[in-house]
Amino acid sequence: MSLSYTERARQLALPSKLFIHGKTVDAANGKTFECINPGTGETLAHIAEGDAEDINRAVASARQAFESGAWSNLPPKVRKKVLIRLADLMMEHREELALLETLDVGKPISDSLSVDVPSSASCMRWYGEACDKVYDEVAPTGPNAFGTITREAIGVVAAVVPWNFPLLMACWKLGPALAAGNSVVLKPAEQSPLTALRLAELASEAGLPDGVLNVVSGFGPTAGRALGLHKDVDCLAFTGSGEVGKLFLQYSGQSNMKRVWLECGGKTPNIVFDDCKDLKKAAESAAIGIFYNQGEVCTAASRLIVQDTIKDEFLDELLKVAATLQPGDPLDPETRMGALIEEKHMNRVLDYIDVGKAEGAKLLCGGERVLLNQGGYYIAPTVFDGVKSSMRIAKEEIFGPVLSTLTFKDADEAVAIANDTDYGLAACLWTNDLNKAITLSRRIRAGNMWVNCWDGGDMTMPFGGYKQSGNGRDKSLHALDKYTELKATWIELS
Repeated sequence: MSLSYTERARQLALPSKLFIHGKTVDAANGKTFECINPGTGETLAHIAEGDAEDINRAVASARQAFESGAWSNLPPKVRKKVLIRLADLMMEHREELALLETLDVGKPISDSLSVDVPSSASCMRWYGEACDKVYDEVAPTGPNAFGTITREAIGVVAAVVPWNFPLLMACWKLGPALAAGNSVVLKPAEQSPLTALRLAELASEAGLPDGVLNVVSGFGPTAGRALGLHKDVDCLAFTGSGEVGKLFLQYSGQSNMKRVWLECGGKTPNIVFDDCKDLKKAAESAAIGIFYNQGEVCTAASRLIVQDTIKDEFLDELLKVAATLQPGDPLDPETRMGALIEEKHMNRVLDYIDVGKAEGAKLLCGGERVLLNQGGYYIAPTVFDGVKSSMRIAKEEIFGPVLSTLTFKDADEAVAIANDTDYGLAACLWTNDLNKAITLSRRIRAGNMWVNCWDGGDMTMPFGGYKQSGNGRDKSLHALDKYTELKATWIELS
């Protein structure tokens, strides 16, 4: 009889130390912090608490590795082999990484196993394959000159990643940064350090030279700030809140004007027209789009904008799906919705629910904390109706399982509601009219436009946003733009 995931999780050796220059080390100050299991509220481990001194060590290691050429000067086909080997190792350790992810952030083990780890390995493999397939350019000069346009690694990259998809977001940064020949200092969110620390060990096993990938766990105001202000960091890539993203822009200006690439969340509009061919499918997608990963998704379809003629019918279908997505033990393979990341965040989401009720929105389901006997941080799927664009629950990113329902009469009103936000990361549109789909997709201000689906795309499609959702793009070959310099070389010919 095979062991349950709970029993297997108890047998795991949890990584707890920083990873600097190919070795696991304690924080310079000897401090640690608690790593909490959101599913139970219990302490998993005590993790090394890196601060400015550790960041200095990690950046110095990354700079030394970059300048040595041990990675940056390798032929692309050699870098390719190492990254593909890392992807293979990630899949060989698939269950271990999935358990670490679920223990750390409370997401269902079925999602960690089927989505997070395979997608992360696929990302690393994709950029490994891209290493020797990206060509430089020859300028169209006259006969008396020869011009080349070449990409060069930018140098030392800092990657600061969030807690909702810790492994995947790390790989979205690491894949293109390493493929381009850079060295990286990775700072995971303090709530979710485990997979980042384990990934560094696997990267070393795959053949990544010492210093090319360093991981410093710690807190934003100390380790994160030190990275942002460090004058020997050439580029910083961040996924997280707009509040922190703006701090990194300030840090850049206060230090060396390092390039800063931001992905800072969203308030995705999910527009459903009455000519949608399959309302049942659209309703299921709408429910999954807000309740998947407990709503802790930057592209969560948190604003349902449905045509007034079908609203009641559509909400009936959506509530049926919501009833099947109740929270459960993250380590149970049958669970489809797990725990929120921490008590502080759970209380923040509950506060937003109170705000929605106070503002006059109608609560259709959920709205309360559940599974108190498990000790973790669970909130039932929550749906509001009668929401107006001026309400806070329609404007601010809640980052939890809370859906706001708004209605519209015609296409112009739908677009106006969709664009009435500071964000512009993603948008969904459901219609059976191809002309309407194309026309309205052009009018909606979002970096990712999904028609008759939610969260469409693969590694070939760039990901990023407009407005205060950030700048730059993850995924696809376009991500290489963030981690390379373009050099123009002009040679006069006699």
